[in-house]
Amino acid sequence: MKKRNRVKSNQEFQYIFKHGKSFANRQLVIYYLEKAEQKHFRIGLSVGTKIGNAVTRNQIKRYLRQAFHELETEIKPTYDIIIIARQPAKNMGFHDIKKSLVHLLKKKHLLKSRSKK
Repeated sequence: MKKRNRVKSNQEFQYIFKHGKSFANRQLVIYYLEKAEQKHFRIGLSVGTKIGNAVTRNQIKRYLRQAFHELETEIKPTYDIIIIARQPAKNMGFHDIKKSLVHLLKKKHLLKSRSKK
């Protein structure tokens, strides 16, 4: 993920938590905030220490980054998105995490609508 596509500072995280909307399933929590002037979506990832050791947390973050990379063309560009991993995420593989992420993004209409053929 390129630096311009990341939410990094604590101040930005707190702003999105306070002013954005949230939605969750068992594995992930998503916070999102629309910024109309933005040309590309930005993501922030949070995996708490309760989920596991550093190896486990980094693996979950790698899976999430890869899922966003694969969905890059389908996500609406005007959003800042924060993903927080929950406890069940530590026992999931890449495809399960991606499936869970897609579920959240579809529910909140953060994916571009596909044209029907």
